[in-house]
Amino acid sequence: MGAFVLMANPNRNNSASKGWLWLMGTLILLAVLGAAASLYYQYKYHVSGGQSKAKQEIEEVKSVKKTKEAYDVIVVGTDPEGVAAAVSAARNGLTTLLVDGRNREILGGLMTLGWINSIDMNYSSSKNLLGKDDVFNKGFFSEWYAKIEGDSFDVNTAANAFYDLVKNEPKIDLLLKTKKIDPVLSQDKKTVQGATITLENGSTQVVKAASVIDATQDGDFAAAAGVPFTIGHEDIGDPNSKMAVTLAFRLKNVTPEVWNLMAKRLNGDNNPDTGVNEVSVFGYGEMSKYPPLNKERAKMRGFNMGRENDNTVLINALQIFGVDAFDPKSVQEAFDIGKKELPNILTYMQKNFPEFASLELAGSAPELYVRETRHMQGEYRLNIVDVCTNTDQWDRIGFGSYPVDIQRISPTDSGTVVCKPKQYAIPFRSLVPQKVDGLLVVGRAASYDTLPHGSARVMPTGMAEGEAAGAAAMFAKQEKMTFRQLSASKEVIAKLQDQLNKQGMEIHPITLKPQPFMEHKAYEGLKTALMLGLAAGAYDNNFHLDDASNPKRMTNLVSGAKKMKPDAFKGDVSQAIAKLENADKVPLSLEQATYTLTQALGLTASSKESQAKLMENKLLTDASLNLIADKQKLTNADTYMLIRDLKIGLTGKP
Repeated sequence: MGAFVLMANPNRNNSASKGWLWLMGTLILLAVLGAAASLYYQYKYHVSGGQSKAKQEIEEVKSVKKTKEAYDVIVVGTDPEGVAAAVSAARNGLTTLLVDGRNREILGGLMTLGWINSIDMNYSSSKNLLGKDDVFNKGFFSEWYAKIEGDSFDVNTAANAFYDLVKNEPKIDLLLKTKKIDPVLSQDKKTVQGATITLENGSTQVVKAASVIDATQDGDFAAAAGVPFTIGHEDIGDPNSKMAVTLAFRLKNVTPEVWNLMAKRLNGDNNPDTGVNEVSVFGYGEMSKYPPLNKERAKMRGFNMGRENDNTVLINALQIFGVDAFDPKSVQEAFDIGKKELPNILTYMQKNFPEFASLELAGSAPELYVRETRHMQGEYRLNIVDVCTNTDQWDRIGFGSYPVDIQRISPTDSGTVVCKPKQYAIPFRSLVPQKVDGLLVVGRAASYDTLPHGSARVMPTGMAEGEAAGAAAMFAKQEKMTFRQLSASKEVIAKLQDQLNKQGMEIHPITLKPQPFMEHKAYEGLKTALMLGLAAGAYDNNFHLDDASNPKRMTNLVSGAKKMKPDAFKGDVSQAIAKLENADKVPLSLEQATYTLTQALGLTASSKESQAKLMENKLLTDASLNLIADKQKLTNADTYMLIRDLKIGLTGKP
């Protein structure tokens, strides 16, 4: 650092010069102190977590003996999103009831009872002062994160951290282990006015509230109130499919020596899909070769392994299919399937990886990790183009950046990563349900299409939503507005954003350089393919737009596009390649591509007549044809433009 020299001005009097020197010295001191404080904040909140090493005893969580007759806000659900909402509401001066309808004795839900103790972090592309990846949103998430071990944590530490944040808020009443929480609705069924709570002893109590925040994993309270939802992959034409559930399990005897052996193996793989730090391991993709006992219902994937403070680890890797999370019998069946697999899984691990020779099973999670059920229909529905193109929103209340990770829907499916965003905004409107007011929905049941849900479902994003919802309840009361009115007011949303920034969040507007695929001539076609779930760019956002297509790929593409309007597809698309040899190897011509479309639609036309037939029915445009550089060798981009024309022609929408 160079010398900093102050030169006296001979024209100034001595006292003025001293005053100037004092002012400059003060400013420098403040700058140094600010930098030190920032460094400490970033170390404490974003790098290390609390770095607790001793196993904590879980503190007994105490419920109120009797709730009040009315609160400013009721938060339903004690998952991380619900805790964030309750704390935010209380700190904004609102009397708050945090209530749970599951048989839980601790807070933290999926993290602490589902044993998902490795966090899917929303990392920023920027670095903090220590040169580490920074995180988005901060606020309540960072405050809680400072109390735990890192990006994986001991569940006891996490549970105590959640409870510590709740019990220190005098405006929060906490009520656990209720049997049922039913919405109290206005006479016209359009506004939530509180909840009827069935207590553990079977008695009921009506609790009124100006606002309710649904932080249940599946949007249970909102669904009971009449809020519209889609289920699973319904919005992309596959209502019977949803991502696998997971039964997390614990292994003991994971000593520092075992941890070092794992690190040595994974670091030697030079594989970007593996990694290890002090508390987390991800890798061992070879586990996908594990032969399950129940081949129709179970499948392993690579490990997400989180370290605990007693030489144990928790592993998120065992996927179970065909589970109805709303049916207790189906849920119990999933537990039974998983528990039968676990001894075999450990044997397979020990046979294939010497470092696991001394490990033993130490139990499975008390709750399943259910990734996907309901997707709320809100004032705005976050879509996959929003996420992949890093879209800002005028009413942003948080950001996401996690890859769009669509886990397997069946044992024969490999899952997919649609794209890897850098930073996209969550709009407040995605928390506001259609048809019912007085209610916000936060977490994975919020208003997302199924594909963006693959990214936005992660818990740090949900905790940002919870914090925003708690503050929004204060503004709804202060401004005498419903949530729907608030969601349409740019003035009040600006106040909400200012308040969240004051609470430690960072939700300022963003402008990012367009992704390369956004500047492609066929970008509009890609957007249609993305919305239909027909395109994936993986972690490097490479959609292979200029790669050559082939007749087989075109047939598969059109078959997948049927979801745009199933009744219009009256033909048999497979007939388009029935007499074609090497359909997966020969180039795709325009004639073959248009013939595939007419065959799928059941339009009578020979291959040579198919283009004209589509034009006649306004299912193909000159604009798309003019973008095709080689009519004998169509690219993936060319086929996406054909699908776009077809969708506009059939539905009137791109």
